Amino acid sequence: MNRIAALKYLRSIIYTFFILLWTSCSVTKKVPYFQDIPQGGDSKILAMSKFTEPVIQTDDILSIQIFSIDPQSTQVSNQASLQSALGSNSASNTGNQTVAGFLVDKNGEVELVGIGKVKLAGLTTYQAKELIREKTKELYNNVSVGVRFLNFKVTVLGEVNRPAVYTMPNERITLFDALGLAGDLTIFGKRENVLLIREENGKKDFVRFDLNSANVVESSYFYLKQNDVIYVEPNKGKAASLNSFRTQTFAVIGSALSVLVVIFTRL
Repeated sequence: MNRIAALKYLRSIIYTFFILLWTSCSVTKKVPYFQDIPQGGDSKILAMSKFTEPVIQTDDILSIQIFSIDPQSTQVSNQASLQSALGSNSASNTGNQTVAGFLVDKNGEVELVGIGKVKLAGLTTYQAKELIREKTKELYNNVSVGVRFLNFKVTVLGEVNRPAVYTMPNERITLFDALGLAGDLTIFGKRENVLLIREENGKKDFVRFDLNSANVVESSYFYLKQNDVIYVEPNKGKAASLNSFRTQTFAVIGSALSVLVVIFTRL
């Protein structure tokens, strides 16, 4: 009885070993990015995707700063209210953040003290800056305006080291910038099938990237837009590792039960 149990345990160990060996070989081959770039001194030149500036939308939170020769005169217009923004630009500080900014209301407008309501929805931050500057010329001398997003956020989920909602420091963000903030893919991340989910005009676009290919930089979706979601699917190695752990657990339990059976049969 003891010999049979030992053979079963040995068989489980061998089975687990070959599973791990097979999955590690297959997974390792797909880990490197840009596998189609020539090795050695050869180069590969690709045309980068064209960057399109994001436009301001309803519920965006904006930083709007008006500067003039007399700072005291523009201080009132620069008073922003506290707004709650989801996300973080670090892995250790996620969740709701409170920021001082101007909320774009349901009509696509922001209200500036002394200036009134200004419709900004549909404009880029540059266009918004120029519009506000024109409206403030009559109030202030030699005015300059700065406008930027405070809640330009991207969500990264799945097999990455730090899945979270990230608030980006600027508007020119690529797919790799977001993955870099999330600590890169884990060894179990499926690099040839990274999913991007984007909502535009009331519809959702689902786009898949192959990070093993350098052609990813040519995609029109390579530059991210606000509220984009990136999902990294687990590969077969993840399932195999979970199954091997389960197999080992069952093997240990089975061996323990076999030992108990032997002990009871000899009493």
